[in-house]
Amino acid sequence: MTDLNHVVLIGRLTRDLGTDERSFGYVSNGQARASVSIAVNRSKKEGEQWVDEVSYFDVTIWGKTAENLKPYLTKGKQIAIDGYLKQDRWEKDGQKFSKIVINANNVQLLGGKGEGGQFSTTGGAPKFQPNNSGSSGSSGGYQSESFGDTGSDFPEDIPF
Repeated sequence: MTDLNHVVLIGRLTRDLGTDERSFGYVSNGQARASVSIAVNRSKKEGEQWVDEVSYFDVTIWGKTAENLKPYLTKGKQIAIDGYLKQDRWEKDGQKFSKIVINANNVQLLGGKGEGGQFSTTGGAPKFQPNNSGSSGSSGGYQSESFGDTGSDFPEDIPF
């Protein structure tokens, strides 16, 4: 019988990927391996005050996922990890060591700092541009890209 070993975390990367040889490389079978560390913040109540508590976790990302995410895994970037815990054990100079890491099955890039410290999003969301015509119409000084119907045909009373 197999036991349950499943981890879901959201945190921020503590360093850029690829800053040293140990953080990104290829193992002997040619598979890519990325080793990152994330900081996960948690608030807890101590007495009458809320205090922040930070935990750090090592995460290993394998294969094409590691290769594809390499340029995007930068310090401060928020990511979601879905994976499992794995205990690595080794012996050095007669002393036994162990370390628990998270092996990622799925990694999602979440919000994070883009160029110039501004938060950025990508995707198909409409982009809004300031209206430089000097008129402030009902659009509040902004105009959006047209994606078809404007939605002005909705009835006044919505039944929910």
